[in-house]
Amino acid sequence: MSDKDLIKVMVVDDHPMWRDAVARDLAESGFDVVATAGDGDQAVRRAKAAGPDVLVLDLNLPVKPGVQVCKELVGHNPALRVLVLSASGEHADVLEAVKSGATGYLLKSASTEELLDAVRRTAVGDPVFTPGLAGLVLGEYRRLASDPAPASDPDRPKAPELTERETEVLRLVAKGLSYKQIAERLVISHRTVQNHVQNTLGKLQLHNRVELVRYAIERGLDDE
Repeated sequence: MSDKDLIKVMVVDDHPMWRDAVARDLAESGFDVVATAGDGDQAVRRAKAAGPDVLVLDLNLPVKPGVQVCKELVGHNPALRVLVLSASGEHADVLEAVKSGATGYLLKSASTEELLDAVRRTAVGDPVFTPGLAGLVLGEYRRLASDPAPASDPDRPKAPELTERETEVLRLVAKGLSYKQIAERLVISHRTVQNHVQNTLGKLQLHNRVELVRYAIERGLDDE
């Protein structure tokens, strides 16, 4: 997805003027704005029909909250990237969005250039956060990982073994590196990093980056 013209974006916000302005900025910068929506139900229906690569999502939506929209759509299509664009910098809101499957979180006070850059980076799977929020999220990963794990089901099959390269990628994900940084570190392509992450998610029966990082930190991979 090196050509930004190929990046399909959908904008969800309940304020028409703001929604139209964001959609216009994206379109004028070469993104393919495939849909917009003003409430949660509409967002879920239109996103399933339009198939965007990136969903630019406000959390405060009528009918169905943004967190629920994110959870449903990422559950429906794990390849979807969600960039939350919210007026709220409340830590609880940020963490709830990330746990629901959002790739990044940007405040509405961000400049147009910051937004455009965030959408480009979100499209390739990089976690994008307004400065100050990234550390919060990584801290929450660590807190989750230090919580007592639920008793494992004895009937559940043992997790499959990961390859050496998959373990290496997982270790760098746990350290908070972006896919681009991992690709540079391991001298492999960005697409290869994504493939390793997808394979690892499938093998471990995990659903998103949050669960993957928690799994890695629980096993101490971030300290290696």
